[in-house]
Amino acid sequence: MWLGVDYYPEQWNPELMDADMDTIKEMGGNVIRIAEFSWHLMEKKEGQYDFSFFDKVIAKAKEKDLKVIMGTPTATIPAWLAKKYPSILSQFENGQKRTFGGRHVYCFNSQEMYTYSEKIIRALVEHYKGEKQIVAWQIDNEIGHEDSDICWCSQCQKAFWKYLEEKFDKDIDRLNDIYGTTFWSQEYNSFDEIPLPAATITTHNPALRLDWERFRSLSIVRFIDFQVRLIKEIDPEAVVMHDFPGGGLGKHVDYSQVARNLDVVAYNNYPVWGGQKEPILPYEIAFGLDYIRGLKRENFWITEAIMGAQGHDVTGFLPRPNQAKMWSYQGMAHGCTSMMYFRYRGATKGAEQFCYGVIDADNIKGRKFYEVQSFFKDIEQYAQILDTPIHSDVAIVYDYDSLASFRIQRQSILLDCPNEMKKLYKTFYDENVSVDVIPSDADLSGYKIVLVPQMIITKPEFRSKAEMFVEKGGTLVLTYRNAVKDVNNNIPFGQVIPVGYSTLTGIMVTETESLQDLDAFPLVGQGGFADSQGYGGIFRDMLKVQDAEVLYRYGDPFYQEYAAVTRRKQGSGTIYYLGCGMDETITARLMREIMTDNEIRTIPSDSGVEIVQRGSGTKRFQMYINHNDHEAKAGDVVLKAFECKIEQI
Repeated sequence: MWLGVDYYPEQWNPELMDADMDTIKEMGGNVIRIAEFSWHLMEKKEGQYDFSFFDKVIAKAKEKDLKVIMGTPTATIPAWLAKKYPSILSQFENGQKRTFGGRHVYCFNSQEMYTYSEKIIRALVEHYKGEKQIVAWQIDNEIGHEDSDICWCSQCQKAFWKYLEEKFDKDIDRLNDIYGTTFWSQEYNSFDEIPLPAATITTHNPALRLDWERFRSLSIVRFIDFQVRLIKEIDPEAVVMHDFPGGGLGKHVDYSQVARNLDVVAYNNYPVWGGQKEPILPYEIAFGLDYIRGLKRENFWITEAIMGAQGHDVTGFLPRPNQAKMWSYQGMAHGCTSMMYFRYRGATKGAEQFCYGVIDADNIKGRKFYEVQSFFKDIEQYAQILDTPIHSDVAIVYDYDSLASFRIQRQSILLDCPNEMKKLYKTFYDENVSVDVIPSDADLSGYKIVLVPQMIITKPEFRSKAEMFVEKGGTLVLTYRNAVKDVNNNIPFGQVIPVGYSTLTGIMVTETESLQDLDAFPLVGQGGFADSQGYGGIFRDMLKVQDAEVLYRYGDPFYQEYAAVTRRKQGSGTIYYLGCGMDETITARLMREIMTDNEIRTIPSDSGVEIVQRGSGTKRFQMYINHNDHEAKAGDVVLKAFECKIEQI
């Protein structure tokens, strides 16, 4: 278990290094994360590599018995490189070049970026090959963060043309046919006539825009894979990881594809950021952690945990005493096996002066220091148990293409696909049931319940997996806006919605509508749900039942003949179809029914108290995490505000 801090010794007087590392050791740390933003320090002039500063840092770390996570410095290119090759800078949609001065300002399709990245990485890794203090290499930093996942430059345009040429075997007529470019006279005679889908009158072709989204993701995946291959070529024994930022389901890159060739997935966990009145809700934090664990369905690291207030230009909410420490326990509960805090000391210069650290710029050990110290001391005794895999009986499936399709055509102004996933997730979280959040190409075997919200792009390979899952006894939950489009983001001709699932679900969608309210219409329970009523909104499918049990109908005039929620048995499994956005009460009622039917063990606790079981066999324990700012209970266990307890079971 690696426990430590993100340390930027290059930003401070070198004379502080000795005392800093003593303080990190006193804190209970055994690792420092360094060098991710130091390209210029390593190469002040082109081709003149100088790693002497970090030689001293690593030597000092060795003296203090601190291991090192070493970063490749590609997230922040040097000014001389931007000056020599202005084309390396990415471009806004309006045609303006991004100015040198921030971070992540490079274009992922710049050949110069590849060339110079290879040179610095090759020199760096060859220099440190075999260095025992280095326990991992971090590639770049927070890939795709802060809109760096989009570039509109001429390099991207040419690369996009090449991508389309390869996809369509250089057959422009095939592209025209699949895109349906006869609409609005958009036929192309050659690939170099195809525009980037930047702002225009009305909107661009949806099939073109989905391929643009796929291309954006591929551009980033290729850059990460390039760095992985390069490091492994030089040092086959190297452990290679990347630190993902939050909000991955809304990015123009598929994190699961980025993670594919990494040895370790890492996460920068920010429950609160500058400008937020208060932290995001506990179940939303948990969802983010489970999403990261689901990228490879393996445990992960947290490379940036917060302790102080955060923000660049606007300072954020200060975590209350023991609250950030509590988030650290929550991270460990959900699969984190190593944790670093951002940052060791708050900066006095640069853009992150208000990203407060474990120690502030006054360099005084205060409350935050002692919270980290107590956390490190406590958690390290559970290292072996926390290293065991997490088994979940429940999975929520997301699909990059479908998320992109909704970015292209949102359909309802209230529809937020990640938020809809979290709504389903919340009931399981409230019942202290573990959930995996997994990509659509993941294996479904081993789960009892699989929820598939808004997977609008129908994919035959996933449908086959889903059908087999149900036949073998699984419970499949589909929602509205499932299987509406084909893989090209077009609506299939002559097929009913949900495309390919009508026999499995026993329903067909006859009409649809988008709503502008969350509680736009009443929902009336049927049969065993007759005592349940509530409201729906956002979007709804009018369900004509062919071979399914109706659980809820629409209660408003004109549409009472249509089902809203159905259930059908198939083989030894069950399929639910949720035809609309539902209020929290009905959602919870349904999810609890599903858990009961699948004999999912729930654990009662007060609202805001999270309980997680970890370990295996005879070595198991239960973690109690109180997210409340007041005392709360879980059975006989009493927890103070933001307190965490671990008990063997």
